[in-house]
Amino acid sequence: MLGPVILAASRSDRMRRLVSAAPVTKQVVDRFIPGENVDEIVPIVRDLTDRGLELTMDVVGEDITTPEQAAAARDAYLELIDRLRPLDLGTRAEMSVKLSMFGQALENGHELALNNVRPVVEAAAAIGTTVTLDAEDHTTLDSMFAIHEELRKDFPGTGCVIQAYLFRTEADARRLAAAGSRVRLVKGAYREPAEVAYQQKHEIDKAYVRILKTLMEGDGYPMIGSHDPRLISIAQELAHRAGRKLDEYEFQMLYGIRGEEHLRLAAEGHRMRVYTAYGTDWYGYFMRRLAEKPANLRFFARSVVGRG
Repeated sequence: MLGPVILAASRSDRMRRLVSAAPVTKQVVDRFIPGENVDEIVPIVRDLTDRGLELTMDVVGEDITTPEQAAAARDAYLELIDRLRPLDLGTRAEMSVKLSMFGQALENGHELALNNVRPVVEAAAAIGTTVTLDAEDHTTLDSMFAIHEELRKDFPGTGCVIQAYLFRTEADARRLAAAGSRVRLVKGAYREPAEVAYQQKHEIDKAYVRILKTLMEGDGYPMIGSHDPRLISIAQELAHRAGRKLDEYEFQMLYGIRGEEHLRLAAEGHRMRVYTAYGTDWYGYFMRRLAEKPANLRFFARSVVGRG
């Protein structure tokens, strides 16, 4: 039951100040966010790819209140792509973007977000890689899917994320699987009302399996975003039943969570992509990581007590 409380705290300015000021916070945040700028993150990219892993890169930050901030977010991704160019990694390092960072919630936000994200998608394509549009709260999804559809006209490799806890997602999955999209399936990490989303873990897990089966049997490229050992095993079985080869789907997990499992899956020949976030505006991202999994919150609490 702590998850909803933590998600509410993720939007509290007072909690942001308290958590950010705690001496132990940076040490714990570093587990999930290994750098604040491009200079710090490029060695991480090199290390992970040298170990047989792939990455999806996220420049953290969501509280955009001006068009200038949205343009700065765009430019941060363009800088990242420019720094990745000489590494010649292709799709082994892709981008994940939240359209809220590109101005989606501002006046004329749909057009603003599309205009800001398109240069990022173009730059990514120029170095042989792709962009995935992250899913945010349910009120933003129609805009996200419309932008995804528009971008795919010129850049068909553009991916998107769907969330198993939303009632609408089974229909979204059927549409996307038929379209041949790259689709990342996650459980969901936003506080959503009972009118639009499952609230109980067992309901979300069952929905996840139903949706994953649709994706595996479809024409798209499924990306399994989960750390749950049971769901990972089910995903492997569904892929086998659907006749998919190891390069026809992939697993995705967060940097800092189950690192040994990342390496195990890669060693077995699976495509294993690590969602790697960096930047200074880490608060909302960090709080959702705590809300997603009780073990993350226990880790944070033990660190606070230990340092105290």
